[in-house]
Amino acid sequence: MAYEFRKALVTEQSRIWEILEQAIIRRKEDGSKQWQDGYPNPDVVRKDLEAGIGFVLTEGDTIVGYAAVLINDEPTYADIEGKWLTNDDFVVVHRVAVAQNYLGKGLSGKMLGFIEDYAINNNVYSVKVDTNFDNIAMMTIFEKLGYVYCGEVYFRGSPRRAYEKVLSKTR
Repeated sequence: MAYEFRKALVTEQSRIWEILEQAIIRRKEDGSKQWQDGYPNPDVVRKDLEAGIGFVLTEGDTIVGYAAVLINDEPTYADIEGKWLTNDDFVVVHRVAVAQNYLGKGLSGKMLGFIEDYAINNNVYSVKVDTNFDNIAMMTIFEKLGYVYCGEVYFRGSPRRAYEKVLSKTR
């Protein structure tokens, strides 16, 4: 079955939160400190949906993944300890999560591919992301997809690995 990536509806908040909760538990079971401080939470999801930045990956009528996707809206990225590849417009991706029973199918990478297409469709040719230092799976996905490690950024006092991918205008 084909996957689709689209803006999430406010009515989908509970399913999205369910997927994020599963990811929070997985991070803890993996020994990660990421997402173990009360973030993200249902209020964050509600705000994403109200702002129109929440996106879902679907298989048929089933929501199987979630990500928040923003354009030029991450003030923390201005204070990178390191150097971004570009200083132009960029898409930011936060809160990437895949439903528990859809793990191992490459869906995080598939979502990033859809997000790269979204960026290009909005005439933006850079995607910037970050993840916790102990999120080996996400770092592996970024590197496999051609994201370049650029340095560290800080969220809520914690350092995060920052990556950027410059997209081709002739994709």
